[in-house]
Amino acid sequence: MTQVSRLHFIGGEKGGVGKSVVARVLSQYFIDRHIPFVGFDTDKSHASLLRFYADFTSPVVIDRYEELDRVVEAAIERPERRVLVDLAAQTHRFLTQWIDDTGLVALSDEMRLSLTYWHVADSGRDSADLLAKWLDQFGGRVPLVVVLNELRGDDFSMVEASGTLARAKALGATIISLGRLQDSTMQKIDASNTSFWAAANRGETSGAPFGLLERQRVKNWLHRSYEAIDRVGP
Repeated sequence: MTQVSRLHFIGGEKGGVGKSVVARVLSQYFIDRHIPFVGFDTDKSHASLLRFYADFTSPVVIDRYEELDRVVEAAIERPERRVLVDLAAQTHRFLTQWIDDTGLVALSDEMRLSLTYWHVADSGRDSADLLAKWLDQFGGRVPLVVVLNELRGDDFSMVEASGTLARAKALGATIISLGRLQDSTMQKIDASNTSFWAAANRGETSGAPFGLLERQRVKNWLHRSYEAIDRVGP
């Protein structure tokens, strides 16, 4: 049987919800699970995925069709290799127009291409509204993972009360949570340009700013994150 190529878009449209953190965790997951992958970073300003996983990531300009075509071609050329795209804020319009104009959803079966959209949500109502917008366009047609990002707040009662999560579940979405990691630790990781693996394994003797117990907390956080990702089976 011909292998299916897997393409993951990490989005959520809203700035500051933690899209790049999810993309980085998924990248580390692939590395630690020995799954070949390549990443594409659409953020012209911060380019976090490119910054932390430069050996695996290339920049891509999302408002150019030929650039997004290159992403699909990268997936099809090597089906054993996962492809993930870290979407910057305010890119929904460009992405969805490209998908529609290309007829990508209809073509995906013919190309043996599996598309998955990861909607990263914080605890605000905006995330629920933006998820509803995605469901209006692609609900039930594109596999969806909703990531409740507890790094940006852990009270999702407003999102749940909106009914959007229930609607997503009814359309086949997988709902997972990305648990909290201490703000000070995440700030150290970002300030030192450190991968999550390095934060979990390299201590003060190697020049990294992480103590023994702090490294252990990062390991536990990654373990819980990987358990959530396992439910998706990316």
